[in-house]
Amino acid sequence: MPAARVYTKKDAKPAVLKNKTLAVIGYGSQGHAHALNLKDSGYKVIVGLYPKSKSIEVAKKQGFEVMPTAEAVKKADVIMIAAPDMKQAAIYKQDIEPNLSKGKTLLFTHGMSINAGFIKPPADVNIVMVAPKGPGHIVRSQFCEGKGVPALIAVQQGGPKAKAIALAWADGIGATRAGVIETTFKEETETDLFGEQAVLCGGVSALIQAGFETLVEAGYKPEMAYFECCHELKLIVDLINESGISGMRFSISETAKYGDVTRGPRVVTKETKKNMKKILSEIQSGKFTKEWKKEYDNGLKNYKKLLADGEKHQIEKVGQRLRSLMPWVAKKNIKGAQAAYSAK
Repeated sequence: MPAARVYTKKDAKPAVLKNKTLAVIGYGSQGHAHALNLKDSGYKVIVGLYPKSKSIEVAKKQGFEVMPTAEAVKKADVIMIAAPDMKQAAIYKQDIEPNLSKGKTLLFTHGMSINAGFIKPPADVNIVMVAPKGPGHIVRSQFCEGKGVPALIAVQQGGPKAKAIALAWADGIGATRAGVIETTFKEETETDLFGEQAVLCGGVSALIQAGFETLVEAGYKPEMAYFECCHELKLIVDLINESGISGMRFSISETAKYGDVTRGPRVVTKETKKNMKKILSEIQSGKFTKEWKKEYDNGLKNYKKLLADGEKHQIEKVGQRLRSLMPWVAKKNIKGAQAAYSAK
């Protein structure tokens, strides 16, 4: 397959958003970053939130006109939905759909709601996606430094005009400074879910815990197991991030390299890859999305139990104690921050 084209600043036409009102619905991680970057790029941006949202005062202090979601949709030409996946359909049905009119553009940062059919917009509105490949705080900080985070764009409805809007939006948040690649809602959704489940989150978490358990069960100190199976992972990931897998291997010892290329395939086996393919097929068929929606609609009981079980794992207690001995590691109360964000 040929390499994807990378769009840069010269490909964007900011004029397509000139004199238009851009609404960001939600003011969480991605929402606040898009809103601030677009405002700093000279566009008229409003923020739509539900009446009791704790983000209202935050957005106002940062210079935005804040209004109820339905009103924001009425006033805007381009509407970005920056709410969690499983909340989007309800927000769309209640506040967005009744206020959409011909020619408006609905913009997503992830393709699930459209790809799964949770949201079915009318044929006379543009449906686009602008998905930065980084968390909101990085999208914002890179923009402030005069840089940018790469992004994906996609057009579900609207053709060339819709693509121009997506590129201009990507340019407004700084993505064209780094590079923008075109994809589809289907491709973005399926690859994103697969990466999260099989490698980045599910795969890595399970690998770390299994390695830790193997050493502890063999009689080694939990502290040693934590250092070797969790703490040092960042060093390796940083090397891969900077120079690729080959670059990482260039930087480690010969002993580590030999163990890597001879033992790694015994951990991630043909059977492992077979299970990865099964995970991918469940994503492609919609089985995972249906399962997740059912879990969400039923109150997230199993989801909460599995998360709680993970928090009780020995590696969490050992890690917390060892991190307290490392002044160079930034300490963050992620759980507390998540609770605050969820309450917004």
